[in-house]
Amino acid sequence: MNKQNMISQSCPICGPNTPQKLLYKKNFNLKQVTRKTFSARRQPDRIHYRTVSCQNCGLVFANPIMSLNKINQLYYHSQFTYQNLIVDLQHTYAKYLNKLKPYQLKKAKLLEIGCANGFLLSTAKKLGYHQVWGVEPSRQAILKAPANIKKVIKNSNFNRRLFPKNSFDVICSFHTFDHLNNPNQVLKDCSYLLKPQGLILIIVHNVKSLQAKILKSHSPIIDIEHPYLYSPHTLKLLFEKNNYQVLKTGSVINRYPINYLIHLLPLPTFVKKNLSVLEQKISLPLGNFFLIARRQS
Repeated sequence: MNKQNMISQSCPICGPNTPQKLLYKKNFNLKQVTRKTFSARRQPDRIHYRTVSCQNCGLVFANPIMSLNKINQLYYHSQFTYQNLIVDLQHTYAKYLNKLKPYQLKKAKLLEIGCANGFLLSTAKKLGYHQVWGVEPSRQAILKAPANIKKVIKNSNFNRRLFPKNSFDVICSFHTFDHLNNPNQVLKDCSYLLKPQGLILIIVHNVKSLQAKILKSHSPIIDIEHPYLYSPHTLKLLFEKNNYQVLKTGSVINRYPINYLIHLLPLPTFVKKNLSVLEQKISLPLGNFFLIARRQS
């Protein structure tokens, strides 16, 4: 893939004329990118685009990136390989979905953007959501969904044309929002699909976390799948720009097996192999945060 196939990005908060500071140079050949590269929770391969920060607001983003058609194809053919983590992910995400309880949702209808095989949709139904829907670009992930959940997942990239206006009380996205290439358009589409005063719940990596600051370009979040990386400050600015009221932000406590956390670290392969037997579960902050926002009428 040559330079003509790349597209430039600018800060979605401050606009195209804002100065950018180079953080990391591109470190791979685009011809080597395959569907495995865009498969969630893969073994970290430490490849990333040229990465910059906006010198006005501090947002971190990739510039330039591959064409959107190419990215969409890679996600469609990507592999779903983390079934062993689903129980822990359900445990974590349910805690943050429950943070919406104070907003007195009744018979609520929920949409998840980037729902994989629908494991969180199953959890949401158990938590009392009246209807659940999901959008997922990976065909393989949907094929692995339970039959009753598969029928409520749309195999597509997220956009407003998938559902009628004012369809949902809640839209959630767990470690998907920083994969999306046009966050302003996504938030506009969410506003279209949310009912008046509807809520959004987002969980993303925190590019200003201690882990990210220590590991820098070796952090697993500096990755070709993340065209944008947020902090609580920049994500709040983005939501406010798109006419949302940010209600709450906070750190996320994740639960994972120890051996999964070890595989994320920049350690020698033989060390990871020797420690792969550590299957005990541990809960700790891993540099992620949540944001709850309300659509302004």
